[in-house]
Amino acid sequence: MMCSKLSDEKLARALTDGSVDAFRLLYDRYNRSVYANIQKIVRQSEYAEDILQEVFVALWEHRSKIKYNQSVGGWLFVVSFNKATTFLKKKLKESLDYIEEYTDYEHILPEETINEDEYLSQWMIVEEAVNALPARKKEVFKLCRFEGKAKEEVASMMGISTLSVKDYLKQSNRAIKDYITLKYPHLYTVIVITDAFSDNF
Repeated sequence: MMCSKLSDEKLARALTDGSVDAFRLLYDRYNRSVYANIQKIVRQSEYAEDILQEVFVALWEHRSKIKYNQSVGGWLFVVSFNKATTFLKKKLKESLDYIEEYTDYEHILPEETINEDEYLSQWMIVEEAVNALPARKKEVFKLCRFEGKAKEEVASMMGISTLSVKDYLKQSNRAIKDYITLKYPHLYTVIVITDAFSDNF
């Protein structure tokens, strides 16, 4: 049985080799924060539970593509955003199908097929933007957004106030969005990912 205190990097290596224990430990480590992210978007617990399972199935199915030097939490963050928004678009399209007189919605809801390679590409861009943050802001962002820790917990861990954590998150969200907008202006989906999981300050 693997130790629950192993780093993400070591767990990712074991996962790539097909370790079920590593997968279970990553699930235990991240399922609450991933669920919370999904719930922020879909706002219905039964749907959030289903999407959560889809996200972790995708992690297992695409384990060979996880790079050791990148955050598993970051990958889950991006994939959960994509799967939650795809679900919402599908539900909206289904509801619009019942409105016979409204037939011109395809331009609003284009058919999207985002595959796992695109998830990986988006994830690497988000990771790049996060890594461009100053060290302290990067640490706060990763602990809160990727690991799902409460602001109060992060404040205690880092010896700063909860208000400082909130300020760092707000500044980091803006910096990440600006970074992606400037460097990858054509990738609108990636630009909105950090907004989707932002708190209301």
